[in-house]
Amino acid sequence: MTDYREAAQQSKAWPFEEARKLLKRYRGERGAPAPKPGGEPMLFETGYGPSGLPHIGTFNEVLRTTMVRRAYETLTGNPTRLIAFSDDMDGFRKVPTNVPNQDMLAEHLHKPLTQVPDPFGKYESFAAHNNAMLREFLDRFGFDYEFMSSTEQYTSGAFDETLKLVLARNQQILDIMLPTLGKERQATYSPILPISPKTGHVLQVPVEVVDAEAGTVRFEDDGEMIEHNILSGGAKLQWKVDWAMRWVALGVDYEMYGKDLTDSGVQSGKIAKVLGARKPEGLIYEMFLDEKGEKISKSKGNGLSLDEWLRYGSENSLAFYIYREPKSAKQLHMGVIPKAVDEYFQFRANWHDQAPEKQLGNAVHHVHGGDVPDDTIPVTFGLLLNLVGVMGDADREQIWGYLRQYAPDATPEKYPDLDELIGNAMAYHKDFIAPTLHRRKPEGVEVAALERLDSELAGLPDGAVAEDIQTIVYTIGKEGGFDNLRDWFKALYETLLGSSQGPRMGSFIALYGINNTRKLIAEALA
Repeated sequence: MTDYREAAQQSKAWPFEEARKLLKRYRGERGAPAPKPGGEPMLFETGYGPSGLPHIGTFNEVLRTTMVRRAYETLTGNPTRLIAFSDDMDGFRKVPTNVPNQDMLAEHLHKPLTQVPDPFGKYESFAAHNNAMLREFLDRFGFDYEFMSSTEQYTSGAFDETLKLVLARNQQILDIMLPTLGKERQATYSPILPISPKTGHVLQVPVEVVDAEAGTVRFEDDGEMIEHNILSGGAKLQWKVDWAMRWVALGVDYEMYGKDLTDSGVQSGKIAKVLGARKPEGLIYEMFLDEKGEKISKSKGNGLSLDEWLRYGSENSLAFYIYREPKSAKQLHMGVIPKAVDEYFQFRANWHDQAPEKQLGNAVHHVHGGDVPDDTIPVTFGLLLNLVGVMGDADREQIWGYLRQYAPDATPEKYPDLDELIGNAMAYHKDFIAPTLHRRKPEGVEVAALERLDSELAGLPDGAVAEDIQTIVYTIGKEGGFDNLRDWFKALYETLLGSSQGPRMGSFIALYGINNTRKLIAEALA
């Protein structure tokens, strides 16, 4: 990475722009950038609410944060840490509809998630179950992180000193928060959420600070005014206050979040300042949209899940798609996968011949942390989809047989990425393409053009290269009486492949084979 350091100083790639914010966070002599005091690692954080299972938003945030972390390491060579923080002390507000033992769970509403039994009966609590799923999820994708539990931090006393500070500056925090709330909410709002010693519930009640240094507060619990110590797990904080407190207590330097949390980030930043610390640096990213342009929502179930992407495209192609333009809203649906897969491999092939400054601006550099694979694949994913489309219910070995006609050295061992893509293409074709395919009859000038194409192909040797075939196709389109070339290619796709869109025909014919293509033409003309 030291080879890239000079180029990284000027790179306009967004991870480096974000990382340069951290260079300015600490200043040495004469205002020059300096490492974190005491040689401490620069601390990156991502947050997670363990009331549900990890999803594509979790992957998005950890991945993008990791990209900034790597960029900072490239710029400085200084140590870093990434904390995946679970808000598992939150109150259990609603029983999910997709888990067993619903009645049992309903008995534990309002308790901290770590005090709610696991409905699956595998872990000591519902939070522990979902935390395990989070860690398994992050490990699955090879993320380098440290897991941290809110409950453990609160109950161990790790947050106690900052909690005392919250109590001491309770009114200043109220002055920040109350203007953002409605009249009814203002009447009951408190930055502190005590844990009821009677019921174990996380209480939303007005709280009076009795002794900030001792951690003592007074509030009404089930009709009785009581004094209660909030330290070492006796309370948690409202989440915006909790967010700020965590930044201060842990010394967080960087945390990104979605556009929907912009106002929350402003308020938490003000609270962090009241507590004597700076708000972390961070990127405010745009949200993903579904095919209709609506924001993706877990509750609506619209958009695309992580597992769905990985059924139809590679993990690296997803990382490539997520990397690009984080400040712009992007659609996330099945239709974007083939293009993302092909662009990923195209950018990967280009990276090795680029100068360092260009490499740093190439998305695959950040997908692979600078260790970009140097192998290529002999066909595009789009071409593979068309091959699978005309082969119908072919199995994996039959597809490899066709690929070996096109690239004799093609084997799963030599091209593991391609072997994975064959599985993706078979699934994508079965679920989305096959139900829509419909080959129509050729009409008008299309008939003569197809007859001429068949005749031209008959005169070619079996090993004819894609460029020569493409020239023939192009010439027929120019001379065949079509209003424009687009009509000719559309006719080829609709009559031979059953789709309104398709591949570069020279490449497709070279891959599928001249004799097989002539059979398609004969079927169309018949």
